[in-house]
Amino acid sequence: MSQEVKLEEKYLAIEKLLSMLKVSGKKYDIEKIKLAYLYADEMHEGQFRKSGEPYISHPIAVAEITAALGLDTDSICAAFLHDTVEDCPDKTNLGILEKKFGSEVSMLVDGLTKLSTINVEDKEEAQIENIRRMLLAMSKDIRVIFVKLCDRLHNMRTLYAKPENKRRITALETMHVYAPLAHRLGIQKIKQELENLALSYLDPIGYEEVKQHIERKYGQTQNLLDNVRSHITENLEKYNIHFTLEGRVKTVYSIYRKMFNQSKEFDEIYDFYALRIIVETELECYTALGIIHEMYKSMPGRFKDYISTPKPNMYQSLHTTVIGREGIPFEVQIRTREMHHIAEYGIAAHWKYKSGAQSREEIDNKLQWISKLIDSEDGTIDADDFMHSLKIDIFHDETFVFTPKGDVVALPQGATLIDFAYAIHSAVGNKMVGAKINGMIAPIDKCPQNGEIVEILTSSSSKGPSRDWLKIVKTGEARNKIRQWFKKEKRSENIVIGRADLDKEITKIARNATESQRQEIITRLAHRIGMQGADDLCNSVGYGGLAISKVLAKLKDEVERVVKPEAEEPKVVEVEQVKTAPVPSSGKSGGIIVDGQHGCAVKFAKCCNPLPGDPIIGFITKGYGVSIHKRDCPNVTNGMKSEEFFHRWIHTEWDLADIKRMKTSSYEAVIQIFAEDHISLIADVTMALADMKVSITQINTRKHNDNDVIINLKFACKDINHYNSVVARLKNISHITNIIRGLN
Repeated sequence: MSQEVKLEEKYLAIEKLLSMLKVSGKKYDIEKIKLAYLYADEMHEGQFRKSGEPYISHPIAVAEITAALGLDTDSICAAFLHDTVEDCPDKTNLGILEKKFGSEVSMLVDGLTKLSTINVEDKEEAQIENIRRMLLAMSKDIRVIFVKLCDRLHNMRTLYAKPENKRRITALETMHVYAPLAHRLGIQKIKQELENLALSYLDPIGYEEVKQHIERKYGQTQNLLDNVRSHITENLEKYNIHFTLEGRVKTVYSIYRKMFNQSKEFDEIYDFYALRIIVETELECYTALGIIHEMYKSMPGRFKDYISTPKPNMYQSLHTTVIGREGIPFEVQIRTREMHHIAEYGIAAHWKYKSGAQSREEIDNKLQWISKLIDSEDGTIDADDFMHSLKIDIFHDETFVFTPKGDVVALPQGATLIDFAYAIHSAVGNKMVGAKINGMIAPIDKCPQNGEIVEILTSSSSKGPSRDWLKIVKTGEARNKIRQWFKKEKRSENIVIGRADLDKEITKIARNATESQRQEIITRLAHRIGMQGADDLCNSVGYGGLAISKVLAKLKDEVERVVKPEAEEPKVVEVEQVKTAPVPSSGKSGGIIVDGQHGCAVKFAKCCNPLPGDPIIGFITKGYGVSIHKRDCPNVTNGMKSEEFFHRWIHTEWDLADIKRMKTSSYEAVIQIFAEDHISLIADVTMALADMKVSITQINTRKHNDNDVIINLKFACKDINHYNSVVARLKNISHITNIIRGLN
């Protein structure tokens, strides 16, 4: 068998596609498309889908859907090749594809390749980063998402072959991401099929229930609706309007959404059935509307003019709901043929790549919302925040608001006047001091309604946005712009706020972490998530760019690495019982070197009771020598902020040789013991200390709540190691739940 005959047999598999391309009237590079098919067939040889079909059946189907959208040669080639790099890494790569098919095909395949090797630490972050990168590729070339939607549509059509858990995961992702993207791009044919397919897997019982409602009602009203069509046709022809009249039943998902989300009965859905009148000119649209309103009574509040005010996805049409002579309400949509093509295929209908008919710049302007959506100040992944932006900026219906000059601004439903200000420009939002709706002063957190005229009041003396605005705004665009302002203008303030928030979380995990340990923890965490240093991390937390909850697990890891957990019991060091009298509180050196000098008069601060081994610092008192504090003592932290007392803090360190010579001297440790109230509790504590030959200098108890008590205990202690061994021993006593150092 000759090579040509073999190729002809191969091409039978894509005969439908080739026929579609030939009759389209567009200039396709058929040979390049054939080459892409043959290469994909070779790469996927021996691979099969879950349904048992050869894997090449999937790229063929995706290429056919892509061609049906009217996309170009490179898009169809990418549809054939979109799985080759990921599924056949030992056979091909992007470099090979670029040599064979050009840089644009290689770029499209790169954007379409699944991101299964993303280096993140949980599945949720992986999914979010996958979507983020897909949108990034989409913002560079819109053809990426067109082919991606075609790929997802065929996967949904064949989802029955997957395991049940996989079906549900894929259906959820389709409903929450891909169908809304198709809607935002105006590709209604794909959007509606994706929604119906996803619903059939997510709620098969509800899907079947609505489907049966539709079939039953359509059967009951078909004759009446046919009469309506005939009546409309007769009247339009009287006015010599060239038109096409189509009928459509609302999709299963659309009715399901109204029934279950809006708690409506099936009979309350007035636009169950719709007639679509397609005419030649915009003037004929309004003429046809007048004829329809003359024929039937219109329902108040059910007229929408999307011709004068198109949707952001370029959708244009007139919508009106009228009541037929039989009392049956139905919707009428009126549009031109061009509007109808755009309504079905959205931006894809305008896609003539590198063509003068639709400049690339004009299409890019239509897609600015993508760049706003993926705009991020940090390299961190905030899954909740990103999904919130998706849900608000893509999923919600739009509200159309007018500026005083008559320009239309589309906002997600529920957006506030602050969102409106930032939608106009960052500078308008940052200088905003008030707003008017239809000429009347309105609170800035008010949500404008369709058709209202909004004026933003600004002032050059404004100090900028408030941090509270972050809790008010709804759109990701406004939230990002507010954060960017704080990031740029308030860095020093952000660092203070962010450090305080991080310190608070560290204290919850390790109450006794020292100041130096806290600094190390924050620095290590910053490096771990890809930031330069501690200040950058604190800044990001301070202006709201990074929620602590998103890095809390990593923070706990670093705390455990830096601060030795008390659960690791040190070896019990038994010391000879000491008398309470020698516990140093004031007087001579007490084992302390002050600024390099031995023998200085010191006293140990009662607020923190430092022990040998603790990092310490001294404060020069008036007439009482040097007061020794732990470096992380709150009084030190607060005192060093005071310009009046800053110069009185002095470097001190332990004189270990002197301490070793003071064989009979001990220091005083102070702890709080949290425990369940029990009759033997005090006895158990004192016996344990006696066994370790530790002297108690003070002990008292108080009620914490109905079931728990707190024991305040002071005891003689040699150094920090001895302290740790005593605490470890006490923690082994039944009914003791926690021990902390110091008194609150």
